[in-house]
Amino acid sequence: MESSGRGLFASTVPYYARFRPAYDHRLFTLLGTRFALDGTQRVLDLGAGTGALTLPLAALVREVVAVDPEPAMLAEGRRLAAETGVDGIDWRQGDSHTLLDLNVGPVLLAVMGASFHWMDREPLLQDLDTLIEPGGAVVLATCGARHEDLDPPSWLPVVEEIRNRYPGTNRRPDSGPGAYPDVRHENVLLRSPFPRIETLHWDRTVRRTVDEVVGLQLSYSFTSPAALGPHRPAFEHDLRQALTALRPEDGLFEERIRTEAVIARRPEREKPSPP
Repeated sequence: MESSGRGLFASTVPYYARFRPAYDHRLFTLLGTRFALDGTQRVLDLGAGTGALTLPLAALVREVVAVDPEPAMLAEGRRLAAETGVDGIDWRQGDSHTLLDLNVGPVLLAVMGASFHWMDREPLLQDLDTLIEPGGAVVLATCGARHEDLDPPSWLPVVEEIRNRYPGTNRRPDSGPGAYPDVRHENVLLRSPFPRIETLHWDRTVRRTVDEVVGLQLSYSFTSPAALGPHRPAFEHDLRQALTALRPEDGLFEERIRTEAVIARRPEREKPSPP
């Protein structure tokens, strides 16, 4: 998350780690293999939130520097790390503008979740070029984003219809200060010090209860408790009632979820010609 997004997610903290889908474990297996992570490396998680990437990575490296501008997110990340017995994490408040002032030190990987679109991407990638070690990479990871080749869940129109009844919540996630920029991340990377791009993805099916679908909505900035304000009880009541009316056979609401990783590295050096 960038400094322009500070405060937007503060009220989502109790719901963020609990109801957002976790990154597929195959992402971490791939990173461990691809970069020979053996417990000796350091990694930067920029826009770490509550630690969805931080905590699994901490099991593979010596230290993860987890940076986020929202103190409540960092506090929840610390709590989850302590609760699960994960150590080797240096939690720091900051953002892409203050990154070089944090004295992060050299890292093998700089990972970012959906936070990258909040950032000034071009200057950030130049700054990361001064931090990332030879052979390292920028890793952009997403989980649960919409993709044209994945059918949206059948219950999504119900959520959207209820959401649009309430003032302030009909802002789409592609508008406002956190809107996805017009220039694709890949095109920005191609013009950066990390133009060698590889994209991978893993799909799985997630099943949620009514309460979990409602909790997921409260984890988004545009339907957060702060955005809903005094309308929150009515929103939750109407959404639960509408979802219950769908009555899936097993009482669970399915969604096909994709974890995607864009791995960006520096250009390969040309091998010298034989004499």
